[in-house]
Amino acid sequence: MSVTTPSTGSATAPPSGTHGAVRIGVMGCADFAFRRMLPAFAACRATEIAAVASRDPRKAARLAARYDCRPVHGYEHLLALDDVQAVYVPLPVALHAPWVEAALRAGKHVLAEKPLTTDPRQTEHLLTLARDRGLALMENVLFVHHPGHTRVRELLDSGLIGQLRAFHGAFTTPPRPATDIRYAPELGGGALWDVGVHPLRAALHFLGPGLRVVGACLGQGPGRTVDTSGAALLRTDTGVAAHITFGMEHAYRSAYELWGSEGRITVDRAFTPPPDHGPVVTVHRDGGSEDVSLEPCDQAVRAVAAFARAVAAGGAPGEGTAVQARLAEAVRVAAGYGRGGMAVAEAVGTRAGATGERAARPSVMSG
Repeated sequence: MSVTTPSTGSATAPPSGTHGAVRIGVMGCADFAFRRMLPAFAACRATEIAAVASRDPRKAARLAARYDCRPVHGYEHLLALDDVQAVYVPLPVALHAPWVEAALRAGKHVLAEKPLTTDPRQTEHLLTLARDRGLALMENVLFVHHPGHTRVRELLDSGLIGQLRAFHGAFTTPPRPATDIRYAPELGGGALWDVGVHPLRAALHFLGPGLRVVGACLGQGPGRTVDTSGAALLRTDTGVAAHITFGMEHAYRSAYELWGSEGRITVDRAFTPPPDHGPVVTVHRDGGSEDVSLEPCDQAVRAVAAFARAVAAGGAPGEGTAVQARLAEAVRVAAGYGRGGMAVAEAVGTRAGATGERAARPSVMSG
């Protein structure tokens, strides 16, 4: 498939939307974008959906009609629109690096689905490029924007459970259809990238950037060509341990637990709570337990609002993203998978996307 090279010249600032809202262009019609993120962009007063792009013009037209915005045929054409300030990239993981770079070089702020890439060197390169150009680049890890985790941090810092000794986190999901892109190694599939980054990021959130991987294992289900399960043991320099479990052919589990010298804090439905779900944080100590009920919150809308603030500030901190990328690679290395992530075929554009959409890879000049 022939594609043009994105412009690497400096772009003038595109116009803002209604009442200064950030005008968003959506790159692809992935199911997650349809279910969660486009409704979040529409609900957030700081953003406005300007365009939806697809390799299939009919898909673009159908989705754009729902939000009264412009349908665009092809991702290159989306990046060429002067009235689009930022792009959201929900493409398969293997396509993130080339299209995020193309967007940054076109002068667009970028919100990209997690993981940003499967290679920490690529991740660092993109974060540096965004920083050098004064652009916001944010990895779309939704749960970190839920205020419930801030409340957990407050309980932890209060000394309620004494000195922190260990973190346990798990995120597992049932099997998906065999044709799902999460089972395609050339598209960046695998349990670590799809679900494992959630408990890994939670451990990083509570234990800090000094975490290191002590050991890990990754497993493949029968007939699979990607990892479908895994676990990792990490620790801090002070000896606090973190044990994470993940998988995508399991009974559903989304939870974490903080163990202290005097008690425990547990959080269920920790990573993907529905917008109308009121989280419950349970504190266990002195032989009993107490529930702390929190108000429902749409973490997708809060993530979008955080991205809009980063756009207004001309950049977003990438420390968590960079450290997470290094830890994920360390998990793979410890499990014997080698460096550099899953083998990614050069012809990644030949496989179907999350909604059957064909996705092309741009030719991006380096440097």
